[in-house]
Amino acid sequence: MKVFISHKKEDTAIANEIAIKLLSSRLDCYLNVIDIHLKESGQNFAGYIRSQLEKCTQLIAVIGAKTHTSWWVPWEIGLATEKERFLASFVADAVPVPEYLLKWPYLRSMDDIDEYIEVSKASQLIVENGYRTGREQISRSLAFKNFHTDLKARLFQK
Repeated sequence: MKVFISHKKEDTAIANEIAIKLLSSRLDCYLNVIDIHLKESGQNFAGYIRSQLEKCTQLIAVIGAKTHTSWWVPWEIGLATEKERFLASFVADAVPVPEYLLKWPYLRSMDDIDEYIEVSKASQLIVENGYRTGREQISRSLAFKNFHTDLKARLFQK
C-alpha cells in the first residue's frame, strides 16, 4: 500500500504533514518534494509522474487556495480515477471542496487523516485476501467501493 500525495507547491507544508502522519502509521507514500526528477519537464515529467502513480494504490489530493491554478493536480486525480486508486482530498483552510471532488471523501484535519489510515488498512486487507484466494479483480473492486463508502460514512459525508 502506497499513497501518492498530489499537491501544488504552495501546499508543500501541508503535504509534508500528511506524509509524516502516513509514514508514522506505516503507510508508505510518494511526495515529489524531495524527488530529483522535478527538474524534468513536459512529456518526460508526465511519464515519470505516471510511473510513480502506477506504484501507488491510493491518492490524496491536497486542495488549497491556489490549487485551481494547477494543471498537475487535476491531471493526477484523473490518472488515479482511471486506474481505480483509492482517492480522497485533503482540503486546507476554509477552501470550498470543488464540486467534482465531492464524489470522493474529503479530509479537513489530521484527525480525518487518522480515519483515512484506518479505512485504508481495512481496504488493503480485502485486496490482500483477494490475492490469496485468486479473486484479485473482485477484491480490488470491492475494496475500491468500500474504501470510499466507509470513509465518507466515518466523516459524515453523503
